[in-house]
Amino acid sequence: MPVTPLPSEVDPAALRIVLYPHPVLREVAQPLDEVDDHVRGVADRMIELMHEARGVGLAAPQVGLPWRMFVINPTNEPGEDTVIINPQLSSPGSHTEPRDEGCLSLPGITAEVTRPTEITLSALDRDGNPFTLSSDDFPARVWQHEYDHLDGVLILDKMTRIDRMANKRAIAELEAGGA
Repeated sequence: MPVTPLPSEVDPAALRIVLYPHPVLREVAQPLDEVDDHVRGVADRMIELMHEARGVGLAAPQVGLPWRMFVINPTNEPGEDTVIINPQLSSPGSHTEPRDEGCLSLPGITAEVTRPTEITLSALDRDGNPFTLSSDDFPARVWQHEYDHLDGVLILDKMTRIDRMANKRAIAELEAGGA
């Protein structure tokens, strides 16, 4: 079993978005024991990387860290970045909706993924304070997508056979290291 690096052992400046099939993307991430300046430094770097890649979310496994943390900005508005640490999802609504999703670790690949349209998120913020949010809009989808990363689940696992065939070449190129 791989050793989870401590926050104090990570140089945020060295972090980059890792691409499929990097093994950390398939690991179940571990909770963070405490939220300190090291964790905040990693979160800040993740926010930078998310914006550079024009994404709306980025999970710690996507930068090579098997931690239960992600950053999001579903609106893509300045000042709307949110750090989510040790999240739990609950109360999924009964209504589901298919929608195309992409992934920063799977460039060039999109897939229709069906998810509950409503969900509740409980987590710690960048200062270690607990909070709970509910959404029945796009943030709910983003939370679920990023949460999947914490359990080693990718959109590849949720795509239809048609999407898998449509993305066959792009998936093969990533698997061959030619992204």
